[in-house]
Amino acid sequence: MSVLWKNMTNFSFLPKYLSYFKNGTICTLVIAVLSVFAAVLPALMLALMRLSKNKVLKNLSGAYIALFRSTPVLVQLYIVYFGPFAVINLPSYKLFGFIDVSMLIPGIVALALNSSAYVAEIIRGGILAVDQGQTEAARSLGLTQAQTMRYVVLPQAVKNIIPTLANELVTMVKESSVIGYLGCQDLMWGTRTTVGATFIPLAPYIFAAAIYFAINYPAGKAIECLERRMRRGDVR
Repeated sequence: MSVLWKNMTNFSFLPKYLSYFKNGTICTLVIAVLSVFAAVLPALMLALMRLSKNKVLKNLSGAYIALFRSTPVLVQLYIVYFGPFAVINLPSYKLFGFIDVSMLIPGIVALALNSSAYVAEIIRGGILAVDQGQTEAARSLGLTQAQTMRYVVLPQAVKNIIPTLANELVTMVKESSVIGYLGCQDLMWGTRTTVGATFIPLAPYIFAAAIYFAINYPAGKAIECLERRMRRGDVR
């Protein structure tokens, strides 16, 4: 028991390796934000395809969503990195002086492809939550189906989408930990490097978990507050 307690409380690595955790946190946040934003446009296209009456488009979208939701994100990351990006020459540049762009971009692409499958269902659910009467009223005024979607349905669906999309961002902060396997210096890469250099097996992971908690818990509370504010105008 005393050995376990010592492993849990041995933070002697911090003075030397704190920069790994600081830089890793920055990298993790950059990856999470860029991945979710990169996922929004393809997710919108997938959602509209799923709602389309065209069976080909509907089936293609459904197959994409099923594929990316049914396979591990780490496998998808390796396929993207050793597949398309094996033949694409990316610039040798380090963002903020420590984030290798040649590893960052494949990671963001893989995470965005994965996230778009989930965000597509979020957008589809938000669109379906809009009262059908709104669509019927818009069509009766002479708007086309595309105009109805653009000017009437989507603006109202945003209210349903934003809180859940924010939750996807929180989820992405955790899922981005896989990008460290490419050598990108995210929070988990810094943690594993610290463990390997110091042979302290537990405390670095506890410290990393505390950082993830410090990011995600306040973010989750902020999202709950946002949801309450957006529900104030709802008719009960």
